[in-house]
Amino acid sequence: MEAKDILGQHIPTPEHYNPDVLVAVPRSENRQKCGIRPQLFSGLDIWHAYEASFLLDNGMPFSGILKLAVPSTSENIVESKSLKLYLASFNMERMGSTVESAARRLETTVMKDLLGKAGVPATCRLHPLEPATRDVSDFIPYLPLEDLLDIGRLSAGTYEECPSLLEEDILPAAGEIKVCSRLLRSNCKITHQPDWGTVYIRLSARRLPAYKSLLRYIVSFRNEYHFHEEICEIIYQRLHDLFSPDKLMVACVYTRRGGINICPVRANAPELLPPFLCDLHAITDRSFR
Repeated sequence: MEAKDILGQHIPTPEHYNPDVLVAVPRSENRQKCGIRPQLFSGLDIWHAYEASFLLDNGMPFSGILKLAVPSTSENIVESKSLKLYLASFNMERMGSTVESAARRLETTVMKDLLGKAGVPATCRLHPLEPATRDVSDFIPYLPLEDLLDIGRLSAGTYEECPSLLEEDILPAAGEIKVCSRLLRSNCKITHQPDWGTVYIRLSARRLPAYKSLLRYIVSFRNEYHFHEEICEIIYQRLHDLFSPDKLMVACVYTRRGGINICPVRANAPELLPPFLCDLHAITDRSFR
């Protein structure tokens, strides 16, 4: 389906399986506009679809959590509204005689359609709604900047992405920081609805950003209009350019909207990627906020 036929338009939820609603968006558009150099990182876009559902052959429904992983090297991303419509098109489809066979059929179909219709080489795994365990240890060591600083005494007034807000710490010693902020807000470039998230940053370098400047920079995305994946790459690129880090990882864990959340993560070494978030077989908490 052409993007103009679905993006920003009122589209009824498909009543039956319909892969034609999928819309691809080239990554190159924003990367060229914002000076993103994808050769500097590897990463994944992790999607959690908390309302994935279908029918068994006997008419009984099954609902689960579909976790998808899209490599940052893919030419396209899939637009989130189109993915929501696509997954909803399975709701009244009979997918198999057992939960196991129907789940595997769903996974196979989703991967085939995302690659064939959108050129997105995703992998996915369907989980029960309440898995026995949740792994939440990826970001425990990360300290919230707003807890380290007295935000009541910290002024801010720039709400469009501004790299010049980033300043070097007055202490020249090299080191590593693991920090986060729950104050990340950006806006969907299609619907203009706000997107709320937590950003996690691991940075090791000879020069480190001052915490106050880093928090002001994160706040400056408040009136930006980008996809989640683009926000993550912009933050990564600016930190890379300004501080030349030996280690750099940026993860943006957005809250769910319309039953789906998107959690892009970028790093300059694969071992820096958060293992549980990037593992299709692990389900982390729905929100870290």
